[in-house]
Amino acid sequence: MNTIMRNTSLAFALLFSAVPAFAGMERPFDNAAFDAAQQAGKPVLVEIHADWCPTCKAQKPVLDKLSGEPKYSGIERFRVDYDAQKDQVKRFKAKMQSTLVVYRGKDEVARSVGETDEGKIRALLDKAL
Repeated sequence: MNTIMRNTSLAFALLFSAVPAFAGMERPFDNAAFDAAQQAGKPVLVEIHADWCPTCKAQKPVLDKLSGEPKYSGIERFRVDYDAQKDQVKRFKAKMQSTLVVYRGKDEVARSVGETDEGKIRALLDKAL
């Protein structure tokens, strides 16, 4: 029994030690969290996303890959659901899904629509740093 408990404890320790690796992953948009990130002066990426959008589907693996890199792991990522969060879509003046908006603190520093090229998305994120 002690061996099982030790192995279980080790498994949980390994699992939870990996949690910081997800720090740059997107999360659903939340006004309070977005405002707090801006107040703290953090770099922020807002993704206007629709699950049915092929361009959004192409952006996701690129953004996930870049968020896993140490350089970009501190960027706060927020995903706005294009269909369900129309107030937020308007707030960010997004005309369509697949819009990426980058902030440095409270200042919008760049945006793109429909971009899937890793190099161009990398350059976009660089503007937030």
